[in-house]
Amino acid sequence: MSCHAAFIYTDNFNSYKFREDHPFDQQRVTLTYDLLKAAGTLTDEQIIPPRMATDQEIESVHHPRYVDAVKRAGKDLLTESEGLEYGIGTEDTPIFPNMHEAAATLVGGTLTAVDAVLKDGYEHAVNLGGGLHHGFIRKASGFCIYNDAAIAIKYIREQTDYKVLYVDTDAHHGDGVQWIFYDDPNVCTLSIHETGRYLFPGTGNTNERGRLEGYGYSFNIPLDAFTEDESFLEVYEQALKEIAEYFRPDMIVTQNGSDAHAYDPLTHLCSTMKTFEEIPKLAHEIAHTYCDGRWVALGGGGYDMWRVVPRAWGQVWNIASSSKPMTGNLPQTWLDQWQEKSPVTLPSHWHDEEGIYREIPRKPEITEKNKLSLNKSIQFITNQQKYM
Repeated sequence: MSCHAAFIYTDNFNSYKFREDHPFDQQRVTLTYDLLKAAGTLTDEQIIPPRMATDQEIESVHHPRYVDAVKRAGKDLLTESEGLEYGIGTEDTPIFPNMHEAAATLVGGTLTAVDAVLKDGYEHAVNLGGGLHHGFIRKASGFCIYNDAAIAIKYIREQTDYKVLYVDTDAHHGDGVQWIFYDDPNVCTLSIHETGRYLFPGTGNTNERGRLEGYGYSFNIPLDAFTEDESFLEVYEQALKEIAEYFRPDMIVTQNGSDAHAYDPLTHLCSTMKTFEEIPKLAHEIAHTYCDGRWVALGGGGYDMWRVVPRAWGQVWNIASSSKPMTGNLPQTWLDQWQEKSPVTLPSHWHDEEGIYREIPRKPEITEKNKLSLNKSIQFITNQQKYM
């Protein structure tokens, strides 16, 4: 079954670039775009160029003084002390020229995706340049300047009365989006991530459930280090199905960070491409079950940009557009185009080979700990059902 899907893209996504040796490199979006074009699963008719977000749209989430600070930083007019106050000019989020314009383009890409679904008749829209989930109201954090996902959810809520389910499967906790909607009962956030005991940002515990009217609409499932496909997918499938049935969303926004892969240099999880095929498949199913197909899919983390990100994000698009992942060999033209530039040998197949990481001796214990985290997180739903 093919779906009416839009792919948001511009080469200008590459202007969001901190420095040459920074792990966050938007060339991974170009790699994915080229892979999909070479595979014949993305056509020119499906591509929509992004607009740039307006200040008013950005300031629906971010404080005007912070937006002004970002603008001045990009013109080298911000003092070091001011920058540190706003999380700009740090090791994670260094200053670069025209950073406001670059960040506003990523936000605009996500808003373009939302408009494609809300106004232009598309069922699904994919903006792999977005997913910058660590941005806070007054502060940059974790490579993220503006929080495009949060701005998009605010935009959806302003345009409609839709309840929005935000699903974040990045290895890092989706902290910025969670805290921005922590007291909002019309936005439900689910984050499945590596435990903060070992990894930035250190939050995302099972007891972070929301506050005031938003209590019961924030779900976190921290996974133990070295979690593999089977345990990750068991947690993901049970959590998403139960939360979707409990919340009954009108629209889904997913953040598809690919840094839970075993190759990723910044995390300690051991997923393979099996996980990154199943994540969008279930999101797609949930969107059609509850939301008349309304689904916006974003990018996010992913720091093995050569071997992992193009395939993982490529499958997000393949499922959004055709309901099924690609299998078999990667296009030889893509391998020929990029192998010389890659510091590692590119994979030749959409799937991973067996044995890409060492056997995990603690697998049973890890699986059991993840089940406990799952049960702690969704016990609120179980308790609610008891008294209904």
